[in-house]
Amino acid sequence: MDIKKAAVDIHENVIKWRRDLHQIPEIGLNLEQTSAYVRDELDRMGIAHHPAAGSGVVGLIEGQQPGPTLALRADMDGLPIREETGLAFASANGNMHACGHDAHMAMLLGTAKIIRTIRPRLHGRVKLLFQPGEEGHFGAAKMIEDGCLENPPVDAIAGLHVGQIFPELEPGQIGVCEGPILAAATRFEVTVKGESTHGALPHLGVDAITVASEIILSLQKIISREMDPLRPAVFTIGQIQGGEAHNIITPRVTFCGDFRTLYEDDCRFITGRLREICSSTAAANRAGAEVKMLGGYPSTVNDPHFTSRFVESAARVIGSENIIPIKKPNMGTEDMSFYLEKVPGVFFVIGTGNEKKNITYPHHNSRFDVDEDTLWIGPAVFSRLALDYLSEPGTNGDCN
Repeated sequence: MDIKKAAVDIHENVIKWRRDLHQIPEIGLNLEQTSAYVRDELDRMGIAHHPAAGSGVVGLIEGQQPGPTLALRADMDGLPIREETGLAFASANGNMHACGHDAHMAMLLGTAKIIRTIRPRLHGRVKLLFQPGEEGHFGAAKMIEDGCLENPPVDAIAGLHVGQIFPELEPGQIGVCEGPILAAATRFEVTVKGESTHGALPHLGVDAITVASEIILSLQKIISREMDPLRPAVFTIGQIQGGEAHNIITPRVTFCGDFRTLYEDDCRFITGRLREICSSTAAANRAGAEVKMLGGYPSTVNDPHFTSRFVESAARVIGSENIIPIKKPNMGTEDMSFYLEKVPGVFFVIGTGNEKKNITYPHHNSRFDVDEDTLWIGPAVFSRLALDYLSEPGTNGDCN
């Protein structure tokens, strides 16, 4: 079988799946319609599957010879955005697939269709992970808790993303790198505790707003004056709440935000300095400060050895000239990172923007779209990787 030809042959199927799924976006972990659609398509292909993380779906394709297990992942959830693309198949339910997860699911269904036909050649098995809750709901962690990487245990994993994450990618090109490709995000909340008084009598109270302001300005200097400027990091305060009236010195202010890092030691350093600055600045102003670390996503880190194998496989499909090394990781996050903490793997990006077609809007925008002419690439690359990884020992796959 010619893997590229097989992917091109089912391209219309992939487009149909994408358009069908685009019309029924759902939010978070409860994806009843989306999950049912995926399960129905897997049933039509004769692929066994079971639920995970609520509405997640784990499919399994067994090869006819023993060997390792490769997992392939697609996220499923949409966003609470009212769509303004004007597409004939636009969502009308108030939500939107504004991050390309509809395309991810469609490409993994296409992959399943191809791999189902090459089962006799596989030494091992392929797990298909259709995952809910990527958009801030920790869906990957919940899938792992439900055993998606066990029974049988997963030896390696691959995932993809569409869109304009890396502007250097032309339509249909793949961007990938060894090591960190996306950042970690760590959320926090700080409560400053002062003492209330009348605005005309400030000496009788402790102004939590003034103290919080001083803390916030000091926190911004962690990045500008305490971090190596050659190691990317971002610190953001996104919300501030406090105050009762214009003439009352408020006793309580809460602010929250997150910081983005690529390396674990930077994350630990910023966490420590966050606590120290909040505590010492509050104490210097006769106030108190409570810091809560709310968790977040780890950095998405590609395994160098497996990434190298992936690049070889992908180049056999789209040519090495269309594999673009990512030199500057993006400071966005992805919960693919949770899988990559557990097993070696790769996360890559397919360029699906196209200026000639006015497909230029960024992710999470109400006009976000993908160039459907590129959608055959996902199934082709996933299937080629599966064939190469699960080929007979001593070979590198025996299909074109």
